[in-house]
Amino acid sequence: MRKRNYFGKYGDQAQAVMDALLEKYADHGIGGIEDPQVLELPPFDKLGGKRRIRRDVFGGPEEFSEALTELERQLYKESA
Repeated sequence: MRKRNYFGKYGDQAQAVMDALLEKYADHGIGGIEDPQVLELPPFDKLGGKRRIRRDVFGGPEEFSEALTELERQLYKESA
């Protein structure tokens, strides 16, 4: 996924969040990134926490949700 420059459409902060989500996915599976509380855990707490990530980094909860859905689509697309 990274080779296809999927994250190129995001700014640096959003890319850091998406990279961290990928790490959580690798460690804990899809449930590890779908739980809203994941954004309160390390390393997301150092990236601003749930509220800041959703509002400031992605532009709002809906935009974050869309980015997460797209990430999941890309993950399943890669594994198919």
